[in-house]
Amino acid sequence: MRANTVIMIILACVFGVLAVVLANIWLANQRNALASTDNVKRDTVVVAAVPLKFGDTLTADKLQEIAWPAGAVPAGAFKTTKDLLAGQGTKQALQTIGVNEPVLAGKITGPGQRATLSAVLGEGMKAVSIRVNDVLGVAGFVFPGDRVDILLTRTTQDGGGAPKSFVDVLLQSVKVLAVDQVADESKDSPLVVKAVTVEVNTKDAQKLTLAAGAGQLSLALRQAAAGKGEETERVTLSDLTGETPEDVAKRQAELDRQKAAEAAAAADRKRAEDARKQSDEKIAGLAQAVERVGSQIDQLSKVKPAPTVAPAPQPQEVVKEVVKYVQPEPPARATIGVFRGVKLETYDVPRQR
Repeated sequence: MRANTVIMIILACVFGVLAVVLANIWLANQRNALASTDNVKRDTVVVAAVPLKFGDTLTADKLQEIAWPAGAVPAGAFKTTKDLLAGQGTKQALQTIGVNEPVLAGKITGPGQRATLSAVLGEGMKAVSIRVNDVLGVAGFVFPGDRVDILLTRTTQDGGGAPKSFVDVLLQSVKVLAVDQVADESKDSPLVVKAVTVEVNTKDAQKLTLAAGAGQLSLALRQAAAGKGEETERVTLSDLTGETPEDVAKRQAELDRQKAAEAAAAADRKRAEDARKQSDEKIAGLAQAVERVGSQIDQLSKVKPAPTVAPAPQPQEVVKEVVKYVQPEPPARATIGVFRGVKLETYDVPRQR
C-alpha cells in the first residue's frame, strides 16, 4: 500500500472522530437550553388557526390557544378564546391575520360591530377618497395598507398671460385604506380602480378636497419601510427641458403667431374660393345670355321683311306726276354679333331668301 493512501485513511478517521465529538457537544447544549426553558413561566395567547382577512367573522373553530412566554405576551392579546369572543354579538377581523399570529384587540371589531373603515381609522384621522384612473392610480398596483405620496399637477397663468405647469408633492406617506370598495389587505392581484380612499388628518383632508378642484391628483407608491421627512421641491417645465419661463413664453407666443398666420391664410383662401365661385357663376350667366341672343338673332334672320308701301303722292295743281312703287330688293348679306365670354364678335353672313 502506498504512503499517500495510508495518510488519507488516517486523516479521514481523525475528521470522523472530530465530527462525532462536535455533534455530541451541540446536542448537549440543546438539552441544556431546553432544560433552562422549563423554568420560564408560561402563559397562553389566542392565535388564528386559519388565515383571516378583512371582514371575516371570528368563531371558535378559527382560533386556538398556544403557550407563550409570560413576559413576552403582546399588548392587546387575549389569553383565552372565551375572553376574545366575550360580549353580545360577533366580532370581525379588521385586517389580515396569518396562521399562528396573535389576534390583538386592535385587529378586530368590538362585539356586534361591523368591519367598516370607521373601525379601522386611527384617533383623529379621516378617510378621504381620491378619483384616479389606470395611470394616476399606479396601474392598479396600490392595495389597502400601502403607503403613497399624493402629487398635485396644476397649470396657472402668470402676469404676462403665459401658462405655467408644475407638480408639487402635496402629502407624503399616506396610508391607503381601500381601493374602490375593497378594504381587504390580503388582496394581491392588480386591478384598475376609479377611486382610492386614504387615511389623513383633518387639515390634510381639507388640502385634498381643495386640491381635487385645483388640479389633477396622482399617486406615487412608496417603499413599504420608507419613513417620512423626505425633502421635496416643485418641478416645472424648465426642469424637464432646461428652459426658463421666458423661453417657454416666447415659444408659446411663436406658436400663437403661427396659428394666427395659418388662420389668416385659411381665411384668404376661403375668400378667393368664394370670389372664384361668384366669377364662375357670372360667366355662366353671360354665356346663357349670349346663347339666348344668338338664338333670337337666328330666328330674326329667318323672317323675311314685309314689303313697304309708300303713300300715294298728292296731286298738285301745276304738275301731275305718276309715281309707280317698285319693291326694293332685300340686301344679300347680314351682319351678326356674337358674345364670346365678354368679347363681342361680328360676322358678315349671306342672308337666306
